[in-house]
Amino acid sequence: MWNDLMHLDLSVTEKVVRTIAVYLAIAVLIRLAGKRDLAQLNAFDLVVVLLLSNVVQNAIIGPDNSLLGGLIGAVVLLGFNAGVVRLSRRSDRVSRALEGTATVLAKDGEWDEEALAREGLRTAEVEAALRRQNANNVRETEEVTIEPGGSIIATLREDLQSATRADVARLEAKLDALLAGGRTG
Repeated sequence: MWNDLMHLDLSVTEKVVRTIAVYLAIAVLIRLAGKRDLAQLNAFDLVVVLLLSNVVQNAIIGPDNSLLGGLIGAVVLLGFNAGVVRLSRRSDRVSRALEGTATVLAKDGEWDEEALAREGLRTAEVEAALRRQNANNVRETEEVTIEPGGSIIATLREDLQSATRADVARLEAKLDALLAGGRTG
């Protein structure tokens, strides 16, 4: 039994190379698939993610079903990912290459149909995200973007944005000035 758990059918080097190769291939495929898939998972996308992990399992472990082989693959996968994340944080260029940049989906209250199609988004999906950000529809926005991680960000028109503390302070100062002017005159 101990031999079955610890005997590797592949060399450690081959395990490491297989794991990194599969990681990089999946990262490229996800990058090509678009931003929508990262944050806007629907039931079909979840099925694909689950099946994808099963499909690439043998590419990582090969014919090796040992406990040690699986642990080596897991350690390499987590370690390599940690390295990629750290590298991405240190370099904007690497981050842009790996994650991409924000895409403008709407500007000045008008949809960019080409951008929506390129990102694989329907207006109904984006409008649902707008409602969560206090916009009833795209006409109430200055700009709508999808970030590299898949988050949809809406910038409301200035007249629809919530007041800040600075806005309230300016109004109080104007009111105080008006009241002071009324008392002296």
